[in-house]
Amino acid sequence: MVVFLDFEASSLSDDSYPIEVGWVFEDGRGESHLIRPADDWRDWGPQAEAIHKLSRARLLEVGTSLEHVARRMVEVLSGHALYASAPSWDGKWLSVLLRRAGLARKALTLRDTDEAHAALASGILSGVLSDVEVEALIPTLIRRARIERESVPVRHRALADAEEERQVWLTVGRLAEAERARRLS
Repeated sequence: MVVFLDFEASSLSDDSYPIEVGWVFEDGRGESHLIRPADDWRDWGPQAEAIHKLSRARLLEVGTSLEHVARRMVEVLSGHALYASAPSWDGKWLSVLLRRAGLARKALTLRDTDEAHAALASGILSGVLSDVEVEALIPTLIRRARIERESVPVRHRALADAEEERQVWLTVGRLAEAERARRLS
């Protein structure tokens, strides 16, 4: 099953670490976790806090242990296709979390959400359009879906951002279905 995942982090520095993770399955089921920082995770960016509105003090007070969050992720997400809109950053924080929890970094891997969007559109349009036509149309469908979703404010919280990527994916699917119907009529 397709799963959209997002992290919020302490900053965008090399020493940053995950502070929140959220994921949404293609069927709409999702969950999120605030992550209590490890004692030696000291990096903190006031600019990042201004965006996600999560303080280090709040994470220390109500965050879930990083070990629990990492185990939960592996338990729930293993075997599913995981997608993130910024896989290099989200992959970094996933790696930091898994390694610190004593789990294998490769226990979970992320791919770019555009791959999920392309696969959905391709599956809908193949057989109606040639492979070349499908490949040429996919970037347009993704761009149109993102434009349609532009009016939705970005919350910069993990679950909301993961859900927004799911909504883009659903919009790509709707646009591809409309294109399929147009070509078949």
